[in-house]
Amino acid sequence: MLAAYAARFSPESPVDGLEVGERPEPAERENWSVVEVRAATLNHHDLWSLRGVGLRAEQLPMILGTDAAGIAPDGTEVVVHGVVGADGHGVGPREPRTILSEKYDGTLAQYVSVPTANLVPKPSALTFAEAACLPTAYLTAYRMLFGAAGLRPGQSVLVQGAGGGVATAAIVLGAAAGLEVTATSRSGAKRSRALALGAAHAIEPGARMPARVDAVVESVGKATWGHSVRSVKPGGTIAVCGATTGDQPGAELTRVFFQEIAVKGVTMGSRADLADLLAFCARTGVRPVIDSQHRLKDVRTPLARMAAGEQTGKLVVVP
Repeated sequence: MLAAYAARFSPESPVDGLEVGERPEPAERENWSVVEVRAATLNHHDLWSLRGVGLRAEQLPMILGTDAAGIAPDGTEVVVHGVVGADGHGVGPREPRTILSEKYDGTLAQYVSVPTANLVPKPSALTFAEAACLPTAYLTAYRMLFGAAGLRPGQSVLVQGAGGGVATAAIVLGAAAGLEVTATSRSGAKRSRALALGAAHAIEPGARMPARVDAVVESVGKATWGHSVRSVKPGGTIAVCGATTGDQPGAELTRVFFQEIAVKGVTMGSRADLADLLAFCARTGVRPVIDSQHRLKDVRTPLARMAAGEQTGKLVVVP
């Protein structure tokens, strides 16, 4: 089968570690299902894998990709939940939690094998491309907003780094749920795009806020951490899912403890969260923002686009 995989590590130029070519189709195994992938999407996790973060050399080649939508063996349309080992279904009770492409081959292929319990029915209202956008970035944003931060309609949130997958998802979902969203970006075009997606305010990173917010969606890391800590209300929450500019910011611990700020880490979400998110999109008409769509054999182009930070929304890959 055709697949996109990490063939080698390239820390400085991650796309150079990518190969697209033939790989063996997944073997049948008990309690697992082989899904025919109709659409997958790229995530920064793919770039980190190509840099050698989270993988060992002896694991290569590793097929990339953490999310997909496709056809199950019984012919039903499904969305793949990419967290394996969260509750032992199909992998054994002592299986440590991993994400597809960290221990098991990922979704940037014509077929992917996942625990059968990880398959969630795809609502007919969503296309395969739309559904494939949801299991990583949108699920993470959903969990950050409504799980970790516990936000309710009428409350406020700061989303750092508008343009990235999680940030775009947080703007779309937050606005749809009645939150007052403030987004940051160095790019004037991306700030304008954030406003068009429903943000109430769009400012440059580090700029003065209109008012302190109830929560912050933080995926940028070192470059925005200080601003996040200064922007949240006393007793508010900073939900963290990544650190694309580095993970060693000044901790600002004095402000964190004095203002009683909660810092909560989020890695995607549960299958129940994914089912709720799919239902939310199907019922409300909210759809993920798609930057562009590409064929699997051409995946190097969108991966380079993501590495350069040029995208706004999700980059879809179709086998």
